[in-house]
Amino acid sequence: MEDTLFISDYDVNEHDHDWQPVDRRPSELHSSAAEQLYFVPYRWWNEARESLFCEVEGILYAALPSCKENKEIEISMRRQVGTRTAGAEEGVSDNSYALLSEWMFLRANKWHNDAKSVGSFGDSKEKMLDDLFSLKIRLSVLWDTNSLLVKICHKENEVSTFNKARNIFCARNSQLFIWDFSARTTQFFTNGTDNFSDSYVWKDEELHLDLLVYGYSYVTKLIEGRSEETSAKESMIADAPLNMDTAYSVSSYCGVNCGAPCIFNSEAHNLGLVGLNNLGNTCFMNSAIQCLAHTPELVDYFLGDFRKDINTTNPLGMSGELAFAFGNMLRKLWSPEAVTVDPKTFKSILGQFAPQFNGYNQHDSQEFLAFLLDGLHEDLNRVKCKPYIEVKDEGICTDDEVADEHWHNHLARNDSIIVAACQGQYRSTLVCPACKKKSITFDPFMYLSLPLPSTTTRTMTLTVVSEDRLPFPVTVVVPKYGVFKDLIQVAKETCRLRDDETLLFAEIYNNKVLQFLEDPFHSLELVRDEDQLVAYILPKDNDTSPLVVFMHKRVNTLPSSTLPLQGFGIPLVGRASDLSRGSDIHKLFLKLVNPFQMPIEDLSDVDDGNEVNASGDVEIEDVITPIEPDNVTEDSEWMNEEHSGHDFQYYWSEEKGFVARGPGKLINRQLPISDLPKTINVIVSWPDAMTELYDTVILDHLPQICKPGILTQPPPQESITLYECLEAFLMEEPLGLDDMWYCPNCKKRQQANKKLDLWRLPTILIIHLKRFHFTQYFKNKLETFVDFPIHNLDLSRFTVHKNGDGSNCYELYAVSNHYGSMGGGHYTAYVQHGRGRWYDFDDRYVSPMTEDQTKTSSAYVLFYRRV
Repeated sequence: MEDTLFISDYDVNEHDHDWQPVDRRPSELHSSAAEQLYFVPYRWWNEARESLFCEVEGILYAALPSCKENKEIEISMRRQVGTRTAGAEEGVSDNSYALLSEWMFLRANKWHNDAKSVGSFGDSKEKMLDDLFSLKIRLSVLWDTNSLLVKICHKENEVSTFNKARNIFCARNSQLFIWDFSARTTQFFTNGTDNFSDSYVWKDEELHLDLLVYGYSYVTKLIEGRSEETSAKESMIADAPLNMDTAYSVSSYCGVNCGAPCIFNSEAHNLGLVGLNNLGNTCFMNSAIQCLAHTPELVDYFLGDFRKDINTTNPLGMSGELAFAFGNMLRKLWSPEAVTVDPKTFKSILGQFAPQFNGYNQHDSQEFLAFLLDGLHEDLNRVKCKPYIEVKDEGICTDDEVADEHWHNHLARNDSIIVAACQGQYRSTLVCPACKKKSITFDPFMYLSLPLPSTTTRTMTLTVVSEDRLPFPVTVVVPKYGVFKDLIQVAKETCRLRDDETLLFAEIYNNKVLQFLEDPFHSLELVRDEDQLVAYILPKDNDTSPLVVFMHKRVNTLPSSTLPLQGFGIPLVGRASDLSRGSDIHKLFLKLVNPFQMPIEDLSDVDDGNEVNASGDVEIEDVITPIEPDNVTEDSEWMNEEHSGHDFQYYWSEEKGFVARGPGKLINRQLPISDLPKTINVIVSWPDAMTELYDTVILDHLPQICKPGILTQPPPQESITLYECLEAFLMEEPLGLDDMWYCPNCKKRQQANKKLDLWRLPTILIIHLKRFHFTQYFKNKLETFVDFPIHNLDLSRFTVHKNGDGSNCYELYAVSNHYGSMGGGHYTAYVQHGRGRWYDFDDRYVSPMTEDQTKTSSAYVLFYRRV
C-alpha cells in the first residue's frame, strides 16, 4: 500500500483470526478517498470557508507532536468528542491547521488568488513551490485510546522536507489543533458513535499516505516574528485543558481579521497561468481547453466536488470518464505547483469515445469544443432517469408560454453545469411560400455559429450576346456558395428577358466554348474569378433544335507564331430549326454576325471592284466551296488560294473547336440531317475582306468574371463587425433544396422561409465565426477581420424576448485563434486572467499581452460572459 492516496476498506478472512487488507478500491469516479490530502493553516482556510464552504463541517483533533532525536516525528491526534466546526466569528489560533480534500484546497486557493492582488507575470514560482511540499506519513489507529498516531520518518523524506515538517510541528513545542474537513479520518468511526468500528481496525498495520503541506512560509514567518505578547497568550492556551471552550476561546486575541500575515498577501504568483504540452498537432485541443479552463463558472465547478454529479449510467454519456478526465486536467492547470500540464491522459480517454480525434492529425477547435461540451453535459447530467414528456398542443398559447414550456421540458431532462452556464434558447419560424402556414418552435443552443456576411455574396461580370444587338457586359451579385439557378434568376432580371427568351451560359477559353453550364444546380464555386463567362440570349420556343456554335479564325498576323491561322473573338451561338442545306448554316451565321457590321461611312475605303454580298441573298453555291480535301489539314486548306475567296467559309469541327488534332472538312450543299449532333461546332474562316466589313474588335473584347484593378498598394483588409455577423445569422432565408420542410397544409415538401431569433441568452455565450467553408469541390478559409467588442457586447436588439432572465450585455474573456490556411495552421488562445490582464496561451508557453492585441483576423471562437 506504499505511496497510495486512498484509504482501503478491510475485510475479515473467515479462515484467519487477523484482519487482512483486501483490494477493494472504490471507483475513482465516486471515491473521495481518491482525492489528494492537503494540510494548511486553519486561518487561511477559514477565510475562504466563510465564503465558499459554510455548510462543510469538520472534526477537531488535539494533536501533541514530539521529536525523537531528529529522526522521527510523532503526532498523537485525539478526537474531541462532540465537537463541530468553529464558527467564523470565533477565530482560531496560529497553532490550528485544517486537513482538506483536494477540491477544497483548490477552491480555497483560487478564492485567495481572486481576492488578493495578483503580481506581475513572470515572477518566479520558487517561493510558491517552497510553500507547498509533499510529506510522507504513516497513520495508525490507537483504538483503545480513541486516537490516531501519525509518524514522520527522516529516512522516508528528503532532508529539507523533514526539516520543514519539524519546524511546523516541533518548533513551538505546543499543542496543535487539527480540523479534518476531508472526512478521511471519520471513516474509522461507526456512524453516529464515538467508538471505533471493529470492521476498520487492523492489527500491526500502518497506512502510508502522501500529505501535501501548504503555507510553510506563513508558519515560519509567524515563528520568527512572533511578539512576546502573542507568545505568552499562546503558552497560556497551550497549558489549558482541552475542551470546546478552549478551542474557541482563542478568538479573544486572534480573530480572522486580526492583521496577522496570511498566505499570498505579499507574494505574487501565477495561479492558472499554466500551459499545455503539444502532443503533436494538438494545439486545437489546447486552445479550446484553455478557454474553458478560464471560464469562471466551470473553474469553480470543477475545482469543487464535481465528482458527486458524475452520471455513469447515462446511455448518451461516456460512463463519466470524459468528465472525470477533464476535471482532473483542469485541476492540474489550477494547481499551485503546476508549471506545464501534459494532456496525454485526457486525449487518450477522448479518443476512446471520439475516434476522429485519435492520432495526431489536425482538427478543428470548434468541432472539438462542441463534442467536449456535449460530452461533459451528458457525463454530468444530474437527471438519472429522464421523464417522458408529451408535447402539448400549442393552441392559442402565447410565444412566452410556449417558450417557457419548452425550456422547462428541456431542463426536466437535462440538468448540468453545462446547461446552466452555456445553453440558451432561440425561436425558429418557418413560413410556407405557398399557403403561408407558419410553424414556430423553440430549441436550445450551446453556441452561435455566425456567417461572415461580406463573404456570403459574390460579384460576377459576364458578357451577354444577342442576335439583335452588340455584346454588352453585365455585373450581378449572387450567393458566394450558390448554384447556377441563382445566377440565371439574377441575370434574367438584369437583362429584362422577354417571356419567349432564355439564357444559355457558356465558359469561354482560348476563343472556344469550354463547356455549357446547363445544370441549374451546378456550383458557382466551379467558376473562378479569372474565367470568362458568356450568356447567350436564345429563343425559348425552339430549344429542341440543334445548337450551332460558330468559332472564328483569320490569317495569323503575329510574326512570332508558326501557325498560319489564329482564333479570335467570342463564339456565336444560335439555334436553327432547318439545317438541311449548307446555306442554312450561312444564313444563321449572317444573322448572328449582323450587329457587328461597320457603318456605311466607315466602308469608303473598301475596293469597289471587290463586291461582297453580306445580306445573304446570294446563292450558296457561290459562297460555299463543295470541295472536301481529305488529306490536308484545316489551316493549310484555308490558305489555299483556290478556295480562299472573299467570303466566309465554314468547316466542320470536332471536340468543341479543338481541331488542331485532326483534319477539318468544308461544309457541303447538303447536310446529313439524320447524323446531326445536338451541338454542331462550326469554324468560320474570315478573309481579309470580311474583317473590313465587321467590327472584330468588339468580338475580341471579353471581360473576366472578376478582374482586380491594378493597385499601387495592397487592398485594405476587409473588415466587418460582430453585429453584422449576427444580423446575417438572424436574417430570413429560404431553406436549401435538400432540407425542405413538409407543410401540413400543402401535404408536401416546400422550400419554406426560415427565420431565427434569440429568445433566451446563456450566462456564457460562445460565438463561432464560420471562417472555414467546405463543399464537394473546394475548401477555403476566410481571413476577414471581424471587429468584435471586448466590453459591452449588447444583444438587446437581437433578443425578441424582452422579459428574459439577466442582462443582455456581455464581456469578452477568451478567444480561440487560428493562424494559417486550410492545409496547415496553428491554434492559440487569448485569455483574460486576473484583474483585466490578458495572456497569450500558445501550447506550453504563456506570455502577457495587451487588451488591444486580442482583436485579430485570426479570431475563430469568442467566449463572452454576461455582466
